[in-house]
Amino acid sequence: MLNWSVGLLYIGLLEMTTSLRKERHSVSDLKIHLVCVTKYRQKIFTSESLAVIEKSFGEVATKMDFQVQEFNGESDHIHALIEYPPKLSVSQIVNALKGVSSRRYGQAGYTKPYGKDALWSPSYLVSSIGGAPLEFLKQYIQNQEKPC
Repeated sequence: MLNWSVGLLYIGLLEMTTSLRKERHSVSDLKIHLVCVTKYRQKIFTSESLAVIEKSFGEVATKMDFQVQEFNGESDHIHALIEYPPKLSVSQIVNALKGVSSRRYGQAGYTKPYGKDALWSPSYLVSSIGGAPLEFLKQYIQNQEKPC
């Protein structure tokens, strides 16, 4: 049973915090740091090709109802800060992002590693955000060295 004073304190905190996702049956603050690497760790990304990937990530996010809060990358990998609802699993998000971005990358005329069908390595790194201050993580992603 919920103690009313704790309940009121909790509701007061919700009103003060604007970063919470409020839905019909849930209130959440789920964020992940995602790192995806190219197949065989090939250094194939340019600023232009990273823009194609970032745009495709945005399209997927809109369609699936999550947000890419930060995006950047280097010549062989990308970093993304993602906020998502509890109805989605991390694997659903990653599979959609990698699948659509690989397809859009090829459609834009960019060559995938060794002429293969896949742009991405099947593995990825994901970590939940909670310990590190969000601004520190955003700055870290923004400071990735973009290829020329």
